[in-house]
Amino acid sequence: MTSDAMTFKTTIPAGRLFRSACVAAALAAAPFAAAPVAAASFDGHWSVLIITQRGDCDTAYRYEVNVTGGRVVYAGEGDFTVNGSVSGSGAVRVSIVRGSQSAQGGGKLQGTAGAGSWSGKSSTAVCSGRWEASKR
Repeated sequence: MTSDAMTFKTTIPAGRLFRSACVAAALAAAPFAAAPVAAASFDGHWSVLIITQRGDCDTAYRYEVNVTGGRVVYAGEGDFTVNGSVSGSGAVRVSIVRGSQSAQGGGKLQGTAGAGSWSGKSSTAVCSGRWEASKR
């Protein structure tokens, strides 16, 4: 990761880990170097549909997130730690940890839409799937 990539670490509220992890993973991919101004083009409200394709997790979720200054922000209930970055090219990397549970994903935002994949694990389950996002 270059010094131009926008990164953040924050503890924010959320519901169940996989549900919350899916939201963050829905905006996830390997970060690329980008100017902060370019990353701002993805700022705004996004609706994210998470679809589980493998594992014993809920079939689907839809969650709302905000991207501000290249940062992904989810305002749910509970406690977990989110680390991530958004580049001007639309690539994002986000990981979530809550105790022994974790999740990460990959994908790309382009214009007002995005898609990709996610995976997560806990002490009792390993799940993965795909995501779709649309800017509102």
